[in-house]
Parts: sequence; C-alpha cells; structure tokens
Amino acid sequence: MAVDAPCLDVRELEREWRDALIAKDEVTLRRLIHPLFKLVGIRSTGSVTVDLEQWIQALKRMDIANLEVRVSDCVALDDTLVATVDAQWKVRYLGQLIDERVLLTDVWVRVGASWQVVRRHSSPVPPGCKLT
Repeated sequence: MAVDAPCLDVRELEREWRDALIAKDEVTLRRLIHPLFKLVGIRSTGSVTVDLEQWIQALKRMDIANLEVRVSDCVALDDTLVATVDAQWKVRYLGQLIDERVLLTDVWVRVGASWQVVRRHSSPVPPGCKLT
C-alpha cells in the first residue's frame, strides 16, 4: 500500500478510536464518531445495524479485555478516507465471551479541520482464513 499523509492519519485515528473504546472515553468517541454514524455487522445469524446512540449504550455493557487493529489498506479522496482494518478482540458482552477476528471497512469524512467515522461495516473472518 502506498502510504500518503491521509492514510497515516487514518492509522492514528483508528488507534485513537481503539484506545477510547477500551477506556470507554465517551467524550473522545463522540469527537471521533460522526452523529450520523451507522455500524453494519454481518454474522451467520444475519445483519444488524446500530446508530451512534445504540453503539454507545452497547459499549457501556461491554468489558473489553483486548482489542488490536491494523489498517491493511486505505484510499484517500478529498474529504473521505476509506480504511480496511483487520481487528481482533476479546470482549465480554451480556454475559458472553466474544473472541473474534473481524474485517472492518471504516469510512471517515472531514468535518471542518478534523475527521469523523460515519460508517463501519464489520464481517467476521473465518478461522484459518488468511487476509492479504
């Protein structure tokens, strides 16, 4: 991947989001996440879509043991960054332990002088699958 300045920025933004998520830092999360944010998750049971408020409420019920993120690709346009992120996390949510690897597509938009994520698509990576 050719790494230009905006793609370096998105790597830092993804790390900042991860750190705020682990810390449950709602102020930082609301600065990084656009008010029109939607998370679309695809699982074997179907798909789910949650908005920012639903996502914040779910986060309050999570106990995150570990979360690793690695930006594997980035496309930078004028006021949009699209990042492909390989993520691994261990979290306890509603009494269940979740240990999964997911492939994320995050769409960041420039709002004034800063960036906010407006969409996230999440798909599980099957065990043994190698991502390029």
